Amino acid sequence: MQDSISHPDTRRDSLDTLARALADAGLASGIRGMRPMADTGLAHTHVWLERDTIDWVARLPKQSQMGLAARTNLDYQATCFSRAGESGHTPALHALLPPSEELPRGGLLVSAVHGRPARLPEDLPVIAEALAALHGLEVPAEPDRPPLMAPADPWRAMREEVERQAAWLADAGLAPEVHRTIQGELAALPERLSAGPGTAPRLISFDAHPGNFLVTDSGRAVLVDLEKCRYGLPGFDLAHATLYTSTTWDLQSRAVLTLEEVADFYRRWRSTAGLAGDTASLLACRRAMWLWSLTWCAKWRAQHRRERDAAAGGEDWSAELSDDALVAHVRERVEHYLSAEVIARVAHELDDLRFALGD
Repeated sequence: MQDSISHPDTRRDSLDTLARALADAGLASGIRGMRPMADTGLAHTHVWLERDTIDWVARLPKQSQMGLAARTNLDYQATCFSRAGESGHTPALHALLPPSEELPRGGLLVSAVHGRPARLPEDLPVIAEALAALHGLEVPAEPDRPPLMAPADPWRAMREEVERQAAWLADAGLAPEVHRTIQGELAALPERLSAGPGTAPRLISFDAHPGNFLVTDSGRAVLVDLEKCRYGLPGFDLAHATLYTSTTWDLQSRAVLTLEEVADFYRRWRSTAGLAGDTASLLACRRAMWLWSLTWCAKWRAQHRRERDAAAGGEDWSAELSDDALVAHVRERVEHYLSAEVIARVAHELDDLRFALGD
């Protein structure tokens, strides 16, 4: 993993702040060095902590994508890591740094993963296996599922989340034909899914795009970003791992998948997970996840020029929180995904995939 220190003074101050927070929490012992990691995400800053034993990574929130207050956000993420860790395909959680005056959003300390970015399409089978392990975990009884989101009807909850984001379409400055096309796709989402295979809630990542996976020397895929886990439908994760809007997002894992490569991914997950998933439900989830991504792009387009939230509370898409290079990358991807040509491309793939999967 490469360091990215575009603003040395700011990064040095940030490291000093982290060092004080670690000392205050009694966690500085054994740390031999700290180095900033590349600024590749809009939700966290990451710092590699070199230790006498196993290295850690400090995950320091820039914001909460789920709109949670600082401590609630940390507790939520800690639960994500604790529960997903049982799959054997996520970093272990070691400690929590509480929010403080110097570190207003706090942080989590997790095991550092020595691995390379996922390469597509060759790593699709191990990504499918990692997700199958996550989705195969035992689901707690309903009273024990919080604090993770656990809607009674995961499909309805997804529809409502997409609809909330779609409210930003009008403020995103979209071309009229693009706006109309997205509205038409939203209207095509089914009101409900038929009860049956694939509609029972499981623990899912809800952020399973390939850029969030590292692959170890032993060939194991590790999902390193667990901010948004919830009890929902596995089809959302399968979509996020293979949609064009996901596989072309991250610079290090960027690839355009063929229809057959996507179909093979679904087949590998089915055979590994031991979970039934009818094609109609899986493809409905795929369309919904795509529309979630498109409406998020519209939301970011409408919000990213705002000033950062000085109170450091909840959701904040201000470009001030990230390196200029990352913001430029996100802007370019958002414009690309919201183009009429790309929207038509993904819509056609959705139709073709039904036949590729044999239904």
